[in-house]
Amino acid sequence: MKTNYHTHTTFCDGKNSLREMADEALRRGFSILGFSSHSMYPHAADWHMSAVDHQNYFDSVRALANEFSGKMKIYAGLEADYIPGFACDFEWAYKQFAPDYLIGSVHYLNNKKGFFTVDDKTQFVREGLFRLYDGDGKKAVCEYFSRQREMLKSQKFLILGHADLIRIRNGEIKFFDEGESWYKKEIKATAKEAARAGVIVEINTGGIARGNIDDVYPSAEFLDYLRQAGVPVTFSSDAHAASNLDAAFDRAELAAVRAGYTEAAYLEDGKIKFYELNGSLKY
Repeated sequence: MKTNYHTHTTFCDGKNSLREMADEALRRGFSILGFSSHSMYPHAADWHMSAVDHQNYFDSVRALANEFSGKMKIYAGLEADYIPGFACDFEWAYKQFAPDYLIGSVHYLNNKKGFFTVDDKTQFVREGLFRLYDGDGKKAVCEYFSRQREMLKSQKFLILGHADLIRIRNGEIKFFDEGESWYKKEIKATAKEAARAGVIVEINTGGIARGNIDDVYPSAEFLDYLRQAGVPVTFSSDAHAASNLDAAFDRAELAAVRAGYTEAAYLEDGKIKFYELNGSLKY
């Protein structure tokens, strides 16, 4: 099986059109391609799909799915941003569009002092940490994972997106230590909440593809906690360009096998199914 449910196009901040992505996915041997435009409906930021584009997006994806029928399955999803007090009621927001699935993601940290996106350019993440948290990295990280757990408890979605995205700039800023006990406690609690919510966690290779971090999300330790909690995983490229549709999938599968996973999940015709992983991988 070769699947990807985390795909961005020119409807949001992607570089290629729906058709260009679908053509390339078919050429690369994908069985299933899911589109997942950034959304905080009915609001929008500069890299989210506008409210007025949502219906056209779903109509366009479904027309493409009919065209590719018999060659590759195409699904219409969204990557929904969870921002408490601003854009957080997924069921209310997206029911009218009947998406095939939702990816629930946390990109923003916000409080009375403002907001910033945790995967922004390094200088803006550093500035946001000082403006909102007085440079207290631990406080920011704990808030990030607390927000994820809040999303898992309160929202209905299928896939948890890039579960430890907060790591993306840590190599440069060094605002927290993944080896400290408090951090391990945060990711372990988040793994348990993901299990209770019944979601799938993506092993996301987007940071590798775009040269932002030389690792998948989640980290090896986080994946181990997820596997112990019985949380299924799927592979995702978080593709913003057709050239990255299957970027570092070998590393994603290797990460899963190292964590003890023997199978990966996929969505097909509204049902969650599983396929066996390659247990003979050498590492």
